[in-house]
Amino acid sequence: MPRSQRSLPRVALVHYTGPPVIGGVESVVGRHARLLAARGFEVHVLVGRGGPAGGCVRVHRLPLLDSRHPRVLAVGAELEQGRVTPAYAALVARVEEALARALRRVDVCIVHNALTLHKHLALTAALHEAARRLSFRIVAWCHDLAWTNPQYRPHLHPGPPWSLLTTPVPGAVYVAVSRERQRQLSAALGIPPSQIEVIPNGVDPAAFLRLTPAARRLADALRLWDQQIVLLLPVRITRRKRIEYALRVVAELVRREMGVRLLVTGPLGAHNPRNQEYLEELRALRRDLGLEEQVVFCAELAGPRGDGIALSDRVMTDLYLLADGLLLPSREEGFGLPLLEAGLARLPVFTTGIDPLREIGGDAIETFAADDSPAACGRRIVHGLMDDPRYRLRRRVLGTYTWEGIMRHKIVPLLTRRAAPAPGLRAPRR
Repeated sequence: MPRSQRSLPRVALVHYTGPPVIGGVESVVGRHARLLAARGFEVHVLVGRGGPAGGCVRVHRLPLLDSRHPRVLAVGAELEQGRVTPAYAALVARVEEALARALRRVDVCIVHNALTLHKHLALTAALHEAARRLSFRIVAWCHDLAWTNPQYRPHLHPGPPWSLLTTPVPGAVYVAVSRERQRQLSAALGIPPSQIEVIPNGVDPAAFLRLTPAARRLADALRLWDQQIVLLLPVRITRRKRIEYALRVVAELVRREMGVRLLVTGPLGAHNPRNQEYLEELRALRRDLGLEEQVVFCAELAGPRGDGIALSDRVMTDLYLLADGLLLPSREEGFGLPLLEAGLARLPVFTTGIDPLREIGGDAIETFAADDSPAACGRRIVHGLMDDPRYRLRRRVLGTYTWEGIMRHKIVPLLTRRAAPAPGLRAPRR
């Protein structure tokens, strides 16, 4: 199909090895490939050693791309001594031939490390040549640099092919995984830092936390990852829990222009028929305060088959992991089991200062008086969380370093923006 008729470019990712080979770059290559394929990109992974990447990713194993291939090791031993031999030239030709076949229908070629690291200099040279002769755009993804690493400097020599590691590929887009790598790459290549994009590595929070499918659906449907504060109120709907107070606290946080979710997890209290009346009052208050999005009565949520959901003990554990704080404004409690669970989940606790809760939490919980205004309670929550470096780091990670966010805001725009070859830089495909 002609390029003009397709909405997304065809993408190849190149590295020495890929998953299931264990390594930081290998895991990034696999993650990039799967996320791009899930968004409809045609994705090819070119590696010397590796297996299936999952999804619709097409893996091409080109043995000569492997930095541990016997022929690559033999040439590497000669290069280690500063000797550029005919065996090196022959290897470059063979690697370039393999790349040309694999890349002939690709629009963007993402090269991880091979243009800045010395582990396979024949591949580095072949990529420079392929970029000159074939009509695709290279994205040089820099995790590591050889020339700026004291550990690698003794293995490098003046002139080519080592100088290729500091020679910009014409028309290529350079990406560094951190500001420090951007600074180092700028100095090594002699190009302004502004010409090097910074795209960090990321994390999949749902996978890291090992969330159940039900909790994943809740997190996505309620956009919990995007909020500034997620509060958990793990109680049944009964008047002594003072859920209306929690709604007014949320209203104060919204007034401060904060993204908030309050998760009221329990169903109606089982023993008082007037609890249904209380729920109707809470629904009306939620509507009057304009909190239909911010306040969630989990018992009202629909499951995957359209019926109501029942929060299992395992899903409740997940909600503790998803929340930023436990809010418990009860008027009266005999004990306070949620405090024990919050403690195990390392979740900050904000609760009325009634004796049973003070007995459990001691000085490790934030308490407020039952007659404190919702505004005062909201301030206590904000200050308590903002003073906690663990909360700040968590929200920084969720706001900046999730794979979904990085893919949506950084990588997809980069690839769609850079798909077309720069005019005059490449000859037509052979």
